[in-house]
Amino acid sequence: MEPMRGKSLRVLELNFERSWRGGERQTMYCMSGFRDAGITVELLCRKNYPLEAKAKEQGFKTVSFSNVLGALFYLIFNGRKYDVLHAQSSHILTYLVLSKPFHKAKLIFTRRVDFVPHGRMTLLKYKLTDKVVAISTAIKKILENFGAKDVKLISSASVARPLNETRARQILAELNLPAGTHIIGTTAALVQHKDPLVMVEAIKELAAMRRDFVFLHFGKGNLEEQMRAKIEEYGLQNIYHLMGFYENVEDVFSILDVFAMSSEQEGLGSSVLDAFMYKVPVVSTDAGGLADLVGGGRAIACQMKRPDMLAQGMNTLLSNQEVREAVIRRAYDFTINNHGLHHITDEYLRLFAEMGENVPVPPVVPGENAGVAAGQNIYL
Repeated sequence: MEPMRGKSLRVLELNFERSWRGGERQTMYCMSGFRDAGITVELLCRKNYPLEAKAKEQGFKTVSFSNVLGALFYLIFNGRKYDVLHAQSSHILTYLVLSKPFHKAKLIFTRRVDFVPHGRMTLLKYKLTDKVVAISTAIKKILENFGAKDVKLISSASVARPLNETRARQILAELNLPAGTHIIGTTAALVQHKDPLVMVEAIKELAAMRRDFVFLHFGKGNLEEQMRAKIEEYGLQNIYHLMGFYENVEDVFSILDVFAMSSEQEGLGSSVLDAFMYKVPVVSTDAGGLADLVGGGRAIACQMKRPDMLAQGMNTLLSNQEVREAVIRRAYDFTINNHGLHHITDEYLRLFAEMGENVPVPPVVPGENAGVAAGQNIYL
């Protein structure tokens, strides 16, 4: 991508969440991609929370506040300094719309969740936004059915980093596993839309087929007590391990033989993209945005609420080397071609150009989006 010439576009990224999860990571990816493209990019975020710290570590200028009133007043008095205001959550979009008469900057909102929006005020908020972006086909359909117009589809980026395998293997040492034990895992909160109790059922069924594996579940949530009770009821205490929160959880991809997802709702499924990037074969439901990822033979796709399919899929990926290698190859190629940071940044630059901003329009490279139909869907 050619560096920009002349007056640099000024973009303010806005994310006021307290957490450090997929949306915050994608906010950082957007900022990095824009900066690499020559765009002047700053961040408005919540004060003294992880996103602010990580942005400062990467050398980004940040504007932070303890409450949304501070953010609102900043937008009223300073929003005009920016050409584009990019909201990364519906919550902060509200304050962009309220302040729009004062700053008159162009508003972009990227929606990353597949919960159905409600209410006339929410629809009005979307109509007053210059461009609404969905990260998956499922979210795009939800927004269009709700009444949002001309929704743009731009997915999420996947950026590989060096994994600390030594750190990850320490987990295995602490579990004192027998040699040759297969490691299956997931990174999913213990909340209903991730449907973790179905995963327990799936592991129960897999344990009836074979006993040479353990399942590591990284994440916390309000279903933890129910999970522990069900694991104990099924006698899976030595197989199904609740690992809790784990900093830099991507390191565990270095030790996984299979990655599994049981979600009943999913905006996209960035952890599946991570597994693709780190060449870990995936068995997953096709809920929501996951359907964009797990089709084309890139994973073993399962219907929701079907623990038997999940169990059979995990068994296949552990037992069938030919299927395993084909799935890994297709998934990795797809991720590089369609979810690399350069590709996602180019998609946003094209959007800026469509909105009348003076940015170089990256050409569509022949072969982009290749791999979407690289193989038949694998359902078991």
